[in-house]
Amino acid sequence: MIEAWQFLMRNPEVVAGWTLEHLWIVLVACGFAVILGVPLGIYISGRGREHIADPVLYLAEIMMTVPSLALFGLVMAILASLGLRAIGFTPAIIALIIYAQLPILRNTYTAIRQVDPAMIEAGKGMGMNERQLLFKVKLPLSVPVIMAGVRNAVVMTIAIAAIAAIIGAGGLGKAIWWGLRGARMDLILVGGIGVSILGLLADAFMSRVERWVTPKGLRM
Repeated sequence: MIEAWQFLMRNPEVVAGWTLEHLWIVLVACGFAVILGVPLGIYISGRGREHIADPVLYLAEIMMTVPSLALFGLVMAILASLGLRAIGFTPAIIALIIYAQLPILRNTYTAIRQVDPAMIEAGKGMGMNERQLLFKVKLPLSVPVIMAGVRNAVVMTIAIAAIAAIIGAGGLGKAIWWGLRGARMDLILVGGIGVSILGLLADAFMSRVERWVTPKGLRM
């Protein structure tokens, strides 16, 4: 622990650079995951789409069971076959987006499906169409559960992004892998503790965001 602290004091700009790289990877991956996952979760939650929802959620669950290194390798192989850059930032982002889909998709789908039917009927009684019901009734009531899924996805992505350093993505995972290769416990501790602190801070931040976007009437 002392060696790790000494390394941090001697190289604050290096650790800061790793941290910013890590945050950028997580921000991009989770941003795209939300853009893809929330609309898809809303779509498959619609009436008469159960035959679509089950395969989509099942596929997301299967992808979560694939070891991270195997998924990184698969993405790299696909990119290489397409003549694209198969190492570094791009394959890491694609793999992390895939991993983040399950909690976002599942929570969005579950939240929309579990909206109280009485609330929906009340909206219909007020003359709302399906679009108005979605944006004025279903989504506001579903926000806490959807945000819980996004929160889980962010924390999970922070952890898995550390493994992405092995394919050249950068971030705090660099310190961990360099420490493992060189048997340097100080680097392993700097990287591991850094990722843990980022996860805790992100969880606390997302908790605030979750409360902020939740309608006042639904706050505990």
